[in-house]
Amino acid sequence: QALNREVDEIRAKRNANAQSMKGKMEAEVRTALVAEGKALKDQLAAIEGNLVLLEMELQREGQKIPNDTHPETPIGSEDKAVLKREVGAKREFAFPVVSHTEIGEKLGMFDFETGGKVCGSRFVYLTGYGALLELALINWAFAKVVSKGFRPMVVPDLVRQSTMEKCGFQPRAENTQVYNIENSDLCLAGTAEILLGGVYMDETLREEQLPIKMAAFSHCFRTEAGAAGAATRGMYRLHQFSKVEMFVVATPEQSDALHEELIGIEEEMFTELGFHFKVLDMASQDLGAPAYRKYDVEAWMPALGRYGEISSASNCTDYQARRLNIRYRPAGSVDGKKAPLVHCHTLNATACAVPRMIITILENFQNEDGSVTVPEVLRPFLGGKALLTPEDTLQGGPPPRAVVQEDTPPSS
Repeated sequence: QALNREVDEIRAKRNANAQSMKGKMEAEVRTALVAEGKALKDQLAAIEGNLVLLEMELQREGQKIPNDTHPETPIGSEDKAVLKREVGAKREFAFPVVSHTEIGEKLGMFDFETGGKVCGSRFVYLTGYGALLELALINWAFAKVVSKGFRPMVVPDLVRQSTMEKCGFQPRAENTQVYNIENSDLCLAGTAEILLGGVYMDETLREEQLPIKMAAFSHCFRTEAGAAGAATRGMYRLHQFSKVEMFVVATPEQSDALHEELIGIEEEMFTELGFHFKVLDMASQDLGAPAYRKYDVEAWMPALGRYGEISSASNCTDYQARRLNIRYRPAGSVDGKKAPLVHCHTLNATACAVPRMIITILENFQNEDGSVTVPEVLRPFLGGKALLTPEDTLQGGPPPRAVVQEDTPPSS
């Protein structure tokens, strides 16, 4: 505050200096005023530079403080999460279930070998019906969210570190999940939430504009630092994947109802796909810094033998909006004057995280002959295909490898 006051005082002096130079005057007086103006300019630049550094430091320190939690949020670790709803039931199989990796490879949908050779571990080439299933899921998800009033977008994969920090993520932290670009202030986005949060950064909205609903397709990049174990194999935990994300900018009075609306959209989507899943009210230690309240959706994955997270929906209240400087002007007036500006609330929810959806589809809808039944709602987006069979692979899977015989030395 002291630096801000000093900046305002120097700017006032510069304005007065500029005013005093208007009109005719002695050369000596003009020279003195010019020198004074230059000194004020240099002084202002130095203070503003210090102010920017101080604001950045304050921003970083402030980001270490998480959001408040909802009164009904369970306190403690992930195992304290409260079951809100359970939809459907586990399928009873009359044959041994097979993992999504084995199913997908037999159907020519995955090529982990090439992914590992070209990119390293935890990368995959989606091939044949694997590629088409990703596109079908994305187009189906977009059709659904557009029907719910969301504006569709395709957003960049790169984002400024400062924008990511304002959304509550830590690109510079130790064991960060973020890929940073060397010699740049850019990083690879781990979710479209960050890009959508930045759309209205440093803007003032009108109350009648709210809520604003946006949905974006993006590639997501995560280092998955510290991740290990069986759950990281196959498609479950990749360094890069595709996702459709919903994001809402709202008034404080709207956000609780919108949170329920978002989880309702997710439940509707996964019910249409025929998944068996649970909706959990997540405990405080699993919320992450921005979230005031978070619901997770966990679907049953038979070969994995447990429920796996496929989606979440978070109400971040004004935590992100304060850092992003997103405000709105309430309608009406106060004491005959315009109502004071208020920070918006932001919410986010996953409509479709492609790899987890593919896992759930392949493992739950597999058949004894190695085929997979396509959920009915996806068939129009997959050329009407109802069954994926090993005989119909669209030339998917690993590319043919040339077998070269090494020269053998002649026998003596």
